Amino acid sequence: MGKPKQLLVYEGKSLQENALEVAVNSGVSPVVVVLGANADLLQVGIKNNQAVVVINNEWKEGMASSIQCGLKKIMEIAPSINAVIIMVCDQPFVSVKLLHDLIRRHVDSGKPIIASSYKKNRGTPALFHNSIFAELLKLKGDTGARKILKENPEWVAAVDFPLGEIDIDTEVDYKKLLQRI
Repeated sequence: MGKPKQLLVYEGKSLQENALEVAVNSGVSPVVVVLGANADLLQVGIKNNQAVVVINNEWKEGMASSIQCGLKKIMEIAPSINAVIIMVCDQPFVSVKLLHDLIRRHVDSGKPIIASSYKKNRGTPALFHNSIFAELLKLKGDTGARKILKENPEWVAAVDFPLGEIDIDTEVDYKKLLQRI
């Protein structure tokens, strides 16, 4: 895009601010923000002192390195944590209700992974029980955790999130988002 998409503004807030606000307002704790490319610039925009910011210096390795960076930090500051929710900031329609739905579905189903379901895909935001942490720490490259979901469908339950298909990866995506206003 030529600029950090985290700083793109939608409805008066940057995508980064929106994601952080949703995470904090959901009541889950701790909230860990992983920054990679442009970390110095992005860190300035994080004004919420309820979040722990960690810098992924290996961001060029791909999404897996960011997942691992964040997970290691969570395990360090909250060693008895029983699950994490992984979310990205380029899905502007993630809500507190959606995060609560992931948690509720986990409790009701007993499944170790609860993924958001959209456009015949399962993806973020997704909840991972601590029994899956070792698998998350083995990920490589830019595949993210979707690989675990695909290889182990019996571990996964889903929550409908039709607006999850809207993510901002290109200038065209951003223009389409702005046209929704």
